[in-house]
Amino acid sequence: MRPDPNSADSLAALAAVIASRLPAHGGNPEASYVARLLHKGPDAFLKKIGEEATEVVMAAKDADHGGDKTKIVCEVADLWFHSMIALAHYGLSPADVIAELVRREGTSGLEEKAMRKLKGREVQASGSAS
Repeated sequence: MRPDPNSADSLAALAAVIASRLPAHGGNPEASYVARLLHKGPDAFLKKIGEEATEVVMAAKDADHGGDKTKIVCEVADLWFHSMIALAHYGLSPADVIAELVRREGTSGLEEKAMRKLKGREVQASGSAS
């Protein structure tokens, strides 16, 4: 049975495939695009994330001027996919991202941003105090 395309199960299934391509799990860079990116290291997949993020912005700007809105979906899918490669590399999963979104639920976006800024300052201050 194929997972519901609107569920976290679909992300988990894709994450499992990506994890199977990790070098530690025998991912073959000659046979797999994901394994190739992982084999090249963070610079390779982080560059792809930057490229895909730019393509999301470009697709959205095009849609603002009458372009095909479905291109946004395609570009976001590419961005999510490459972000999932980064998550796998760092031993994280989509479930970790979902848990963070759930944690933020009910919190004002402005409040959340202010809290992150405050925590950043505290970390900076404790680092300079050492």
